[in-house]
Amino acid sequence: MDTSSTTPRTRPVLVRAEEAETLQDGATSLITLLADAGATGGALTANKATFAKGSPGAPAHFHTKATELFFVLDGTMRILVDDTVLTLGKGDFLTVPPTVPHAFAPAPGAEAELLVVFTPGLHRFDYYRLLERVHRGEATVQDIRDSSEQYDNHYFDSPVWQQALAAR
Repeated sequence: MDTSSTTPRTRPVLVRAEEAETLQDGATSLITLLADAGATGGALTANKATFAKGSPGAPAHFHTKATELFFVLDGTMRILVDDTVLTLGKGDFLTVPPTVPHAFAPAPGAEAELLVVFTPGLHRFDYYRLLERVHRGEATVQDIRDSSEQYDNHYFDSPVWQQALAAR
């Protein structure tokens, strides 16, 4: 094995299920933190998102610096990509490149679990912790808006996504 590369070497990242930090970012959803950019040398950021029936999921947004990858571990998800709402089931995989508008929530009457990965990695764990603080009433939606550049999360209104949510 050639180890003479000029690229800095990072260590493998192992997160045991029982040791992973889990946050409640809403009344019907959880985020399990797996690997942030600092642990992966900037290669990726990963989390598991768990949605109960009726969860509003993530509103319409886009990222400018990373591709977001979704792998459905269980259940059924609806995901907005540009102006199209896709339905993904267990085992389905989707990549959303930078600047492409997207949103996601479980399909009507469904629960779902997703593996979500950003590449390159973004330091997002503090963003997820902010979402939990908002859910607990310890921070405000304005704090989320104010952090959009820091966490590369840019929200916008999507009539297509609002119509999909209203059809629940």
